[in-house]
Parts: sequence; C-alpha cells; structure tokens
Amino acid sequence: MVALGRNQALKREKPKWKSDYPMTDGQLRSKRDEFWDTAPAFEGRKEIWDALKAAAQAFESNDHELAQAIIDGASITLPHGALTECYDELGNRYQLPVYCLSPPVNMIEEKSELEPLEVPDPPLSEGQECQLRLRLSTGHDLRLAVRTTDTVQHMKRRLQAQEGVAASAQRWFFSGRPLTDKMKLEELKISRDYVVQVIVTQPPAPALPQNPTPVEN
Repeated sequence: MVALGRNQALKREKPKWKSDYPMTDGQLRSKRDEFWDTAPAFEGRKEIWDALKAAAQAFESNDHELAQAIIDGASITLPHGALTECYDELGNRYQLPVYCLSPPVNMIEEKSELEPLEVPDPPLSEGQECQLRLRLSTGHDLRLAVRTTDTVQHMKRRLQAQEGVAASAQRWFFSGRPLTDKMKLEELKISRDYVVQVIVTQPPAPALPQNPTPVEN
C-alpha cells in the first residue's frame, strides 16, 4: 500500500506503446470495452472505476483539466502522476492499461473507411433471404433480414435503414475477425445461431439541454 499523502498532478504526456499486432480503431475500442466491462468485477469500488473511466476518456481527448477535476473529485491519488497506477482514499489500488489511455503507435486504418460506398445493390432475385443475428456495442441485440449475396457493405446499409446507425460508424466482427466491406455473406460461412458483433464507433451525440431563461431580479 502506498502512503496516501504522496500524490502528484496528472501529467499531460500520453503513454506511447506498440501493440503485438497492428490494431484498427474498432479492435482498440472493443479491447477497451472488454476491460471496462470486467475490471470492476475484480477489485476496488465501482464508483472509483466509473470516475477513472471518465478521467481516461477526458485525458485521451486532451481535456486535461476535466480529467484532473474528475480525479480530484473522487479523491484519487496518483503517486506517479499517471492513471496507470492510482489509489482511492481507502488505499485500494487501481491500474489502467496503456491501451485505455492512448492508441498504439502501430494503429492501422480500416479498409472500410477508404472504400467508396458506391457498390450497386445486388438484384433482389439473387441469393436466399435469411436472418442474421447482430449484437451492437450499444447493448442492443437484433435480427437483420439479409440475402446470402449481400456484401458486408450492403448489410451495413440494411442496418442503417433499420436502426439509423450510419454505415460509416459500423465495424463488423465475427469470431474476433474484422469483416471488410467487400466480403459476401455466403463466403463468411456464418451459422444461423452465431452472432456478429457490431462496434458502433460514433454513437449519436445527446441533445444539449436548453439554457434556462435567466430570472430577473
């Protein structure tokens, strides 16, 4: 246990690290989601984990003042001025992996972002219609009506029409493997009971509250 009086301000420098394999934005977000979903189950207090998650997101967005305010508000101690090792006021230790604080130096662009969305839809007479089970990173499970001749790009468009999630904001994964836009459903060999993971990278921004009318004295 560290002495609770030993505290430093959060340093601005982001940790630099290299992934074991070139990582896409979707894979990085999935890895982070997995950590935040499981970390609070091991040790520590949930409210501190929630504060650390908010601080880590502010830190990566270069909002250093907000990150420091969250840390101070939750009485979190940083012995080394970094979120990789922190303590709460009871002396519990919390460790954040570097991938929650900054992207790897070997980050790669996903092909789907570089390919134009100008592939014509397949004729309705081609392929067989089927139901595809999807699990969105927003926590929503659903079934999507698709055809076996559909490409991933076409299926993204179908999901956009059904759920309002922009095709450009969708990252599809099956068995941990990213699916590129040109892959066809019939080539993927997805059994009927299997689930395709869809990472939504740009959730819609919440509506801002209206400013209250000032009260005149």
